[in-house]
Amino acid sequence: MAVLAELEPLMAHSTADAGKVPSAEADDHFHDECGVFGIFGRQDAAAIVTLGLHALQHRGQEAAGIVSYDGSQFHVERHVGLIGDTFTKQHVIDRLPGNRAIGHTRYATTGGAGLRNVQPFFAELSEGGLAVAHNGNLTNALTVQRVLQKQGSIFSSTSDTETLLHLVATSKERDLNSRFIDAIRQVEGAFSLVAMTAKKMIGCRDPLGIRPLVLGDLDGAWILASETCALDIIGARFVRDIKPGEMVVVTSKGIESLFPFEPQKTRFCIFEYVYFARPDSTVEGRNVYEVRKRIGAELAQENPVEADIVVPVPDSGTPAAIGFSQAAGIPFELGIIRNHYVGRTFIQPGDSIRHMGVKLKHNANRRMIEGKRVVLVDDSIVRGTTSQKIVQMVRDAGAKEVHMRIASPPTSASCFYGVDTPEKSKLLASRMSVEEMAEFIRVDSLGFLSIDGLYRAVGEARRDSDQPQFCDACFTGQYPTRLLDFEGHDNVRTLSLLASGGS
Repeated sequence: MAVLAELEPLMAHSTADAGKVPSAEADDHFHDECGVFGIFGRQDAAAIVTLGLHALQHRGQEAAGIVSYDGSQFHVERHVGLIGDTFTKQHVIDRLPGNRAIGHTRYATTGGAGLRNVQPFFAELSEGGLAVAHNGNLTNALTVQRVLQKQGSIFSSTSDTETLLHLVATSKERDLNSRFIDAIRQVEGAFSLVAMTAKKMIGCRDPLGIRPLVLGDLDGAWILASETCALDIIGARFVRDIKPGEMVVVTSKGIESLFPFEPQKTRFCIFEYVYFARPDSTVEGRNVYEVRKRIGAELAQENPVEADIVVPVPDSGTPAAIGFSQAAGIPFELGIIRNHYVGRTFIQPGDSIRHMGVKLKHNANRRMIEGKRVVLVDDSIVRGTTSQKIVQMVRDAGAKEVHMRIASPPTSASCFYGVDTPEKSKLLASRMSVEEMAEFIRVDSLGFLSIDGLYRAVGEARRDSDQPQFCDACFTGQYPTRLLDFEGHDNVRTLSLLASGGS
């Protein structure tokens, strides 16, 4: 019960207005669409999952769900909102009993909001219940759904994850493991899955390993989670990363590892290191904070500038700004302060104060900025609207010069692997040169990290243009899989939303 006690302070600091439509400022960023967590063999399983989802809240802030099993029946709780607002002690203790549970936290895409798309998905199949939680995006989900619908399948959501349930249900294989393998072999794209039946918990990564999934241990109970920070919050031991293309099956007898796919060259999402993963996580053997500092150092070497202070755009730009400061020999200062108590939305009573919205989350520290030549360091530029407002805020605080340095290459292409991104035409880098972007956001100079510089920061000498070591499609437009659902369509953004439903 000690774990349940730890829920109290976390619940107390929740944000009341989560789950509403994001503000324009919140929308001017890439958003990972979910995190997954599961535990098998622990009596307070749902409480552990709740804590794990707290640690993964950065991967999705708009809805969450937990499915538990008590030895005789499954229990399902799915809610719109932050974990702390919706999964109170009453929900965890009274409504989710059992010694195994899986959970999911999601960022809802515009076309996929609503309770019907909140995961984990659960269905009663002929051999019993099956719950599935998914991080990623299946790039052939619509194509597969059309075939299944013609065969009589009825879909109750717009999420690609539900496709997996139908594929398992309609498989002709005899045992569940074989049926699950049959299902995942029919889908393409990115998937890190956690599934649960009455007798087992299953974890699986796609053969390219685009999204992360780790294995942990808590006093003999096996854990699957999107990131190691979710293990840290409950005091669990990190065992290893689930390998690309690997499927692990956890039962009361132990854990079994299967490899149902032909080996392929891995293509882990490099943007996990730039922005998505929490800086205290270790991802694919690399500490994210250390990688981000190296990114900042590479950025300073590639884009030197004479300045008085280096200022991060908090919080995501902070580690890179530290690395930039150390490499450039320019003092690091918190010239912008972030208000951590602002939710994802806010009331805007009229046009006269609408422009003040960005100040609810960020405010210039005038004493540090006034009269200085400032280097602003941020992780990326998407639409450019937020960068524009932050630059103006720094100028209004008295900055003598404002230079912006971006800790990634220009993001010029949409993602189809589980990240909510604007359509290509809305990405600033897809329609402007660096010089034009600098003019648009009104900075004295603008510099991006090169793609080779990013690869060096994560430990590669350079990017192999013929066989890239990571998925870097948002920077290069080189997608590692077929985009079957999107081929031949101009508005790939709309189709992406329909296919993913925010998974």
